[in-house]
Amino acid sequence: MELNFAASVLKELGHVTRLGIYKRLIKAGPQGVAVGDLQKQLEIPASTLSHHLSSLISVSLVRQERQGRILYCHACYENLGALIAFLTEECCSGADGLYDTNGDLGGKNEH
Repeated sequence: MELNFAASVLKELGHVTRLGIYKRLIKAGPQGVAVGDLQKQLEIPASTLSHHLSSLISVSLVRQERQGRILYCHACYENLGALIAFLTEECCSGADGLYDTNGDLGGKNEH
């Protein structure tokens, strides 16, 4: 993953509503969530949801699939994995032993 693309992905996830949408899609698993159900869960207008989904789709974190009359949203797990790998390999390469695969900072809170 290139630095500029990683920055774009992080920018889109930096909005509280988009992060909430993405969290729900990650938790939903591979079957995804119907757009109508997602709107009800988040209690936001359809136009607002559409705007935020477009942002997440533009950086390949979310994909949509129509099944009959229902539009489903799915998290793109492979792209999330690529972002995590980029951050841990590129950004934490000088922090040997500080980071483990569970996302734990090894109990060290160095600021």
